Amino acid sequence: MSAPPAWLLVIVLAPLVGSFLSVLATRLPAGRGGVAFGRSACPRCGHRLGAAELVPLISFLWLRGACRHCGGRIDALYPLLELGALGIALWAAALTRGGDLWASCALGWLLLALAAADWRTYLLPDALVLALAAGGIAATALLMPADIVGHLIGAGGGFLVFAAVAALYRRWRGRDGLGRGDAKLLGALGVWVAWQGLASIVLIAAVAALLAALLQGWRRGRLGAADRLPFGPFLALGGWITWLYGPLAFG
Repeated sequence: MSAPPAWLLVIVLAPLVGSFLSVLATRLPAGRGGVAFGRSACPRCGHRLGAAELVPLISFLWLRGACRHCGGRIDALYPLLELGALGIALWAAALTRGGDLWASCALGWLLLALAAADWRTYLLPDALVLALAAGGIAATALLMPADIVGHLIGAGGGFLVFAAVAALYRRWRGRDGLGRGDAKLLGALGVWVAWQGLASIVLIAAVAALLAALLQGWRRGRLGAADRLPFGPFLALGGWITWLYGPLAFG
């Protein structure tokens, strides 16, 4: 009996991965222990969740989005990340095969967790950024070992450029514009796309962030200079698109 194809495996695994990503995205920024092995529980009443309450997507629908003990609402982040992980697997499976497929899913799933954490808390957990960088080194070594130098240059260049921009902005405006986490994230993405992809990541992220800011301003009826948007999710989007489709052609 032959093994199932890789695309089927990643699609089946995706909701389970998304469930784990939701744990990472909520526990790591809060500094909570037991990320990998701690028992899941309702944050309101402390009820330990059983196996039937932990089935990705299905449990949320079965429980109608509420804890069956106290009736407290289940955070919508959980099913959203499970659906997001599935969407990433489908997107990657449509464009890649073999080792590229597994690398693409690993990248996309880590970026999804980082985007969710930053959107909720304005924090990019170092553990996730480090895992992203390590995954990029492993993927480069396995899939394109001849290009490893360019990818390492991308890591250093991405971090240094954003760190310099953040320092200049802080000196000019007297407050933070870019966090150090954004610089670390761009550096980790540089490992995946090499230095040639950095400009594409930043351009896609900047355009997406501008559109999001305009939409936020329209919904609120105003757009102020002090309004905050986490930049990590937009960097994640730029990195994902650049990895799948290659750098933008400039000129």
